[in-house]
Parts: sequence; structure tokens; C-alpha cells
Amino acid sequence: MNKRIILTAAFFGALAVVFGAFGAHSLKALIDTYALTIWAKGVEYQFYHVFALLFLSTFGRFRNKLVDWSYYCFTAGIVLFSGSLYLLATREILQLSFVNFIGPITPIGGLFFIAGWVLLFLAALRHK
Repeated sequence: MNKRIILTAAFFGALAVVFGAFGAHSLKALIDTYALTIWAKGVEYQFYHVFALLFLSTFGRFRNKLVDWSYYCFTAGIVLFSGSLYLLATREILQLSFVNFIGPITPIGGLFFIAGWVLLFLAALRHK
């Protein structure tokens, strides 16, 4: 599981750098300031949770189901929270009709982030 966590963190970390650079250099000319702020928030939270995943990978000696579920929650949170923000920020240039209906997905991703942190807390609390 540690290898999977590190691979996931590395993938999402590299993607966050790419998305951050893309937002700062290419999107700036294509979307308005508000949409760029939404994009940047997606990158920011993706980075926070890449670091959380890397921290989880150090829990090898505490390995239990709570750590595993925390990994799944952080990963789902990145996809749902940051992914929905990326789509919302670029909805005008993508012209995808379903994007206007994905707003409720963002808070679901946020709930996954919260659940991941709570599960991490419980995993640490459970360890003797």
C-alpha cells in the first residue's frame, strides 16, 4: 500500500505542477480573473492533499484499514474537489454542457478531504 500511496502522490503532485503552470501561463489569457482564482484553489487543495498522501506513506508501521481508507478519501477528494474546480473554471472555454451541473460535486470532494483527515486522526489515536 505504501508504494501505491507514493505513486498516487507523485502522480497528483506532478499534475498539480502542470496545472499550476498551465493556469499561470496559458489560462490567464483565456479565462477571467474569477475563474483563474477557482483554478488556483483547485491546484492549492490538490497540493495540500498530495502532501497529506506523502505523510500517509510514512504510516507503514501503523498500517491498518483506517490509513487505507484515509488514502482512498484523499484521492477521491482530489479528483472530485480539485477536478470539479478545474472544470468549473474552464467551463466557458470547454463548452461542455454538463459542467454547469457539477457545482455540487465540489463540496462532496471537500467531505472526502474531511473524512480523510478524520480517519488519519483515528488511525493515530488507535495506534498504541
